[in-house]
Amino acid sequence: MEPGVSAPGLDAVAERARRRISLRVIPYVFILYIIPFLDKMRKVNLQTQAVPVASQQVITKDNVTVAVDAVAYFRVADPVASVIKIQNWFNAAQLVAQTSLRSIIGRHELDQLLGERERINSELKTALDEQTEAWGVQVALVEVRDVGLPEQMQRAMARQAEAERDRRAKIIAADGEAQAAARLSEAAATMSANPGAMQLRTLQTMAEIATERNSTIIFPIPVEIISIFRGLAERFGPAGS
Repeated sequence: MEPGVSAPGLDAVAERARRRISLRVIPYVFILYIIPFLDKMRKVNLQTQAVPVASQQVITKDNVTVAVDAVAYFRVADPVASVIKIQNWFNAAQLVAQTSLRSIIGRHELDQLLGERERINSELKTALDEQTEAWGVQVALVEVRDVGLPEQMQRAMARQAEAERDRRAKIIAADGEAQAAARLSEAAATMSANPGAMQLRTLQTMAEIATERNSTIIFPIPVEIISIFRGLAERFGPAGS
């Protein structure tokens, strides 16, 4: 029998006469004896491993072709299952992640893919967990890293964003004009109730113009004076005589 010394973060799986025995590792201390030619030991890394998901060309629910890549973090929870139930769980996890990524992205529209990233990540994690649980592998986290859009779609989205900004600017300007008109209406009602207020406002405006050292000053003529002259013209004019 041959002794073997384990390393931290590893599990030893011994295969003997088609009988698999899981031997939990005690770091730095555990000594494993195996029978030559009968036993075969495989070391299983129990650390969380990052599995990159290659970029996939996916058609979204609203028929937009996007290039999506992601990264998944796996951890071996059952060393025996990861050895005897799957030949190479790392490669299998990559393939499963690719198919799950295409399936999940194809169920969502482009706006959801861009705006609801956390929900899509959660759906990917759930889908991968269901398939890798039988292998003794757990999914710690799945993240969609990048969403590549066609150049034509990028230009269309830029025009849409610009139009949206113009719409908001026009709405804000219209709201400002409506509020200003409401305030002017209130001011006109107040001044019409107090005739002296109009005179004071006229004098104040003239004083503001004078402080700017302008060579031309325009004196406004009250509407009442124009009405008086118009009445006199109608009274003493040719039509009235």
